[in-house]
Amino acid sequence: MPDIKKSLDGQIAVVTGAAHGIGLAISRQLAAQGARVVMADVLEEAVSASAKTVQTETGSDTLSWVGDLSREDCVQALLHATLERFGKATILVNNAGGGVIRPFLEHTPETLRATIDRNLWTTLWCCRVFLPDMISLGYGRIINIGADSVRNGLWQHAAYNAAKGGMHGLTTGLAREFAKHGITVNTVAPCAVRTVALEKVQEVNPAFADQVLEVIPMGRAAEVDEVASMAVYLAGKSAAFVTGQVISVNGGSTML
Repeated sequence: MPDIKKSLDGQIAVVTGAAHGIGLAISRQLAAQGARVVMADVLEEAVSASAKTVQTETGSDTLSWVGDLSREDCVQALLHATLERFGKATILVNNAGGGVIRPFLEHTPETLRATIDRNLWTTLWCCRVFLPDMISLGYGRIINIGADSVRNGLWQHAAYNAAKGGMHGLTTGLAREFAKHGITVNTVAPCAVRTVALEKVQEVNPAFADQVLEVIPMGRAAEVDEVASMAVYLAGKSAAFVTGQVISVNGGSTML
């Protein structure tokens, strides 16, 4: 029987923060649709194992890459690894993140810097480094993974929201600037997501976890695949007229 063409055949995707959770789910769904995927993370063993799993499950070629994407030189190295293995990336998913969630006045200079570095600088450098290749192709999809807490002012999230809010603002600016190059830029903003990180919060501070979940009308956290499916839609050609948007996948925790 002839091969059935998949929606992302021929596309080359870079996914940051891809070792587990949302990033892994996005990588898996992109690969299932035929994209070749570079999976980047700071966790060497985890991202290597995840890349092998995705390749085995989907049959699509994957590459794992390890480095600190808050540093420009590391992002340049990621670009060169992508070019050497697959060619110019057409899809960039800025999922790397992970802030320190705590009351604002309990932050230290180190935790504030880590929160901004992991969420905002990783996105700034990746966009800056990968955009020129997309411009040369006249095509690109940039999907940022933001946070619905920017909109609902969630408890203990002020510093995290500063970083993710910067990502949301970057989205609109880049979308307008590069629209005529065939490049769309959007943000997917999830609420609480059922990941290992949320499970740890539920173990260590169940009262705070309950407080977070109480703002969600559906009464539960999102599944990683529910967030990933929106990112993968935005990565496809059918989303060609969607740009500059912050799209919440949030169970109703904010509306409009």
